Amino acid sequence: MAELIAAPTIIEAAGNKPKRIEEYAGRVNSGHGAVSVARMVSPEGWVEPGQRPEFEEITVVLRGMLRVEHEGGALEVRAGQAVVARPGEWVRYGSPEAGGAEYVAVCLPAFSPDTVHRDD
Repeated sequence: MAELIAAPTIIEAAGNKPKRIEEYAGRVNSGHGAVSVARMVSPEGWVEPGQRPEFEEITVVLRGMLRVEHEGGALEVRAGQAVVARPGEWVRYGSPEAGGAEYVAVCLPAFSPDTVHRDD
């Protein structure tokens, strides 16, 4: 039977400024361990610590621009575009432009603070 997820759970975000994370499916809101789906809204100038997660992360930008730094450089991912970060790759996300960014992140398996491995 289909199951309604009536509302997301708001998750505390890492970074230099407050970012809103709305988890719809994942370990916290729905008990899913194999996948997490979250909507993010980050302000202008937000940047989080670098990370080397054990999960794959597929990010679809809905509004603004998300800068994704990686060991080979940086990508500017704009509205209507997506980026894939594979397990074990070092990445750092930020939203440097005016207006910030809005995006959806899908993690396989689900995001976990224990498997994200953020930089010190």
